[in-house]
Amino acid sequence: MLIRFSVSMDEKLLARLDEYLQRRGYSNRSEAIRDFIRNVLVNEEWEQDSEVVGVITLVYNHHQPQLQEKITEIQHEYHHQITSTTHVHMDHDNCLEVTIVKGRASQVRDLAEQLIALRGVKNGNLTMSSTGDQLY
Repeated sequence: MLIRFSVSMDEKLLARLDEYLQRRGYSNRSEAIRDFIRNVLVNEEWEQDSEVVGVITLVYNHHQPQLQEKITEIQHEYHHQITSTTHVHMDHDNCLEVTIVKGRASQVRDLAEQLIALRGVKNGNLTMSSTGDQLY
């Protein structure tokens, strides 16, 4: 069942919202507001250490001594949280490693932080989500 409600907003803020929605391809404000609320609630689940899924993305210099061994060692410590890993050779010097993870938010975050902090990692990112079961 859908329930309608109204929102009061400063004119300038509304104009910025409408520009954002247009750039992102939203067909209406309602769908965007629903997405914003879902994102806030999913983030709250992470804070409560709920079960999450995620993707850890690393770009690193494969010439960095012992970096691949350190990555593998950390991944083995967290093998219960790792679903899959894909390794891509970007060019002569750089590799991309994408690791799909599942587990408690704190464990997933710890794994990502350890990997991203390794010397030789040029860029790292963790994206987490949940099933959103608590949202409906």
